[in-house]
Order: sequence, then structure tokens, then C-alpha cells
Amino acid sequence: MCHVARRLLLGLGVNPTVCEFGDEAAGEAAGGGDVRRLAMLPVVFVGGRLLGGLDRLVAVHITGELVPILKEAGALWL
Repeated sequence: MCHVARRLLLGLGVNPTVCEFGDEAAGEAAGGGDVRRLAMLPVVFVGGRLLGGLDRLVAVHITGELVPILKEAGALWL
């Protein structure tokens, strides 16, 4: 799923900063299995503000809201 989010943003001309969490950090936390599953889900921040997960990213892209959000944050110059 992270690959899909990254490809969508790259396709729009955005160079996203990606932070991935490995199994080491998830395994040390209480309930490591739950944390590991959550770490696999993409969470998208635009301009320091939480946009949401992959479903929200795709939804705002389909409705045409994503490009203005990216422009406002300075992540896209079109």
C-alpha cells in the first residue's frame, strides 16, 4: 500500500519524503503484532498536516482536491 501512495504522489510530480518503520521498532513495543500491522499502512501528511491513509489520499485525488492541497502546501508547483 505504501508503494501505491508513493507512486500516486510521484505521478503528480511530488517528491514525497518517506519514513518507514521496521520490525525492530514494532517488535519492542507492547502488542508488537498490532504495531507491525499499523506500521504497514501508509499515513500521509501534506505540509505537516495529517491528510489520512491511502483511502483518503485516493479519495481526494479522485475528487480533484489533492492537487490544490499539494499546491497550498508548496509540494507542487504547477
